[in-house]
Amino acid sequence: MTAPDLPAELKAALDAKLHGLSRNDAAERASLISKTYRDGGNSGAIKTETDALAYALARMPATYAAVTASLNALREITPHFAPTSLLDIGAGPGTASWAAAEAFASLKEFTLLDANAALRALALDLGRDSTRLRELIYQRGEARALLAAAEPADLVIASYVIAELSDAERSALAELIWAKTRDTLLIVEPGTPAGYARIIALRTQLIASGAHVAAPCPHDGKCPLTPPDWCHFTQRLPRLRAHKHIKGAELPFEDEKFSYVALTRAPVTQHPARVLAQPAVSKVEVSAKLCTAEGLALARIPSRTKPDYARARRWRWGDAVEQADIER
Repeated sequence: MTAPDLPAELKAALDAKLHGLSRNDAAERASLISKTYRDGGNSGAIKTETDALAYALARMPATYAAVTASLNALREITPHFAPTSLLDIGAGPGTASWAAAEAFASLKEFTLLDANAALRALALDLGRDSTRLRELIYQRGEARALLAAAEPADLVIASYVIAELSDAERSALAELIWAKTRDTLLIVEPGTPAGYARIIALRTQLIASGAHVAAPCPHDGKCPLTPPDWCHFTQRLPRLRAHKHIKGAELPFEDEKFSYVALTRAPVTQHPARVLAQPAVSKVEVSAKLCTAEGLALARIPSRTKPDYARARRWRWGDAVEQADIER
């Protein structure tokens, strides 16, 4: 999977914000904010413009990569989906909106919701000179209150936000988000067992409310995975110079682990299997763990079936695989 780099307009806007910024101060702030999130806190730790920029430098590339990978999987399953309106829940600095704008040229209306004033101000600054996002609407306030008055959108995204809510709040918000989804809802969370558990809980709840799974699952049934296994994917992304400095990293890349689910109003017409881990490739065969419409399967593609073997060698973790390409 191609590494999704930040759009040129967004990188230019971030670079412009870096002038005069103390990189060491930003790194310290990003570290404190990251610790707050790890300890169960929320975006309340982001209080100033510098906090918001430090957070964006540390997390925007990885969040953008995960949302882009999820949207790419959705587009592969629903190639004719052409949304014109987006509702971005818990938008933060606007990362998911930038990813959606890149994924769907059809998008015309961008509505962002978040309670954090510093992140809202940064998002508006970053989008000011964008050809696609300069007309975005960013409403600040508590999500449920804003959603109650919001217009439904073709595409609704809630990325890296539901972890900040209690179970009861999460369930109530999910129903309200689904009510505002005209066609497709995408939920993205960290690729941890806890993030996966939140995804599965909302998936179960919304299927009971009439939703259908587009990706990554090839079915609307119960997830066949059992602990300690969990469904997650990984996306490699390049690190910008400032990104490396903020994170105190030497490598020019990082791997973001994420879990996601894309839900649609109408059943999808195709349900390919999904590769759940990086396949093992040998001279004898390609072996891959798959989630299929019938449940889990271990596909073994022998090298003697040269065309099938050649295709299987190109499989990557997270790919959709047509049932015709699988030999069990």
